[in-house]
Amino acid sequence: MRRTALSGLLLLTLAAPALAADAPKKLGYTDTPVIPGQKWRVHDIDRPQPPDVDPGTGSPPAEPGTPPSDAVVLFDGKDLSKWVSAKGGGAAPWKVENGYAESAGGDIRTKDAFGDVQLHIEWATPDPPRGDAYNRGNSGIYFFGLYELQVFESYKGGIYADGQAGAIYGQYPALVNACRKPGAWQAFDAVFTAPRFKDGALASPAFMTVLHNGVLVHNHAALSGPTAHRAVAKYAPHEPKGPITLQDHGNPVRYRNIWVREIKGYDGQ
Repeated sequence: MRRTALSGLLLLTLAAPALAADAPKKLGYTDTPVIPGQKWRVHDIDRPQPPDVDPGTGSPPAEPGTPPSDAVVLFDGKDLSKWVSAKGGGAAPWKVENGYAESAGGDIRTKDAFGDVQLHIEWATPDPPRGDAYNRGNSGIYFFGLYELQVFESYKGGIYADGQAGAIYGQYPALVNACRKPGAWQAFDAVFTAPRFKDGALASPAFMTVLHNGVLVHNHAALSGPTAHRAVAKYAPHEPKGPITLQDHGNPVRYRNIWVREIKGYDGQ
């Protein structure tokens, strides 16, 4: 009996390092500022990951659908004539083929400016995944070039919670992880309400509601300010309309079927 117990103890002792080695590495930081109104730090290493949810088969369809009749089509798979390089304003440098645009050569932004909008955009990360744990399929969608909805290869988790796909980067993780596998087409449907400023001060913050593959991942979330990495940025007054920017983070992320509907009737806009 004593020998059996000792043998079991030895087996547990020997097994412990293997179990520790198999545990997924936690990603994030412990030295960043606390997000205003929350208990978590920016990119907090201990912030819980969103639970996984299978988004089903409804969104997006196998082929791009038809935009609403009042939509402004920003990319229909043919060319990037409604986009320019975010740096310098020249021709958008991304490759267009097979109905999609692939990120390469720097960020691009819309020629037109928008305020409150409903945005539909479809995207796909590389398969097989490329980049380290902090850069797998890394890209992003910026309203006003300032407020980021994160694009990332985070099927079954990965990077820190507020940096996964569907996160309002550095502020809110997605409520659930509705990612599809690498290489699969995914969709964001987002409603963005622009911040309001009065007499040089913030009157109302930006808000974002987002569905990822048809699954609600943000419900009228109030943004604490523009997007920042490992920091908390404060609002600064800007124009009531601004461009939509797509980020090139060094990964060949694909985009297709991009359209917006301007939301009018609030505050006289």
